[in-house]
Amino acid sequence: MQDQRWISYLLATAGIILILVGLARGEAADVMQKAVLICLECIGIR
Repeated sequence: MQDQRWISYLLATAGIILILVGLARGEAADVMQKAVLICLECIGIR
């Protein structure tokens, strides 16, 4: 049980670190731009 908890904390910490790195690199804007394009293609505007 303790091993599973340790692994969970490790994975959660790694995820938070990777999210912060992505935000620092400005990748959130790229993801949003791609999401908008996909949505526009889905409804047939683009």
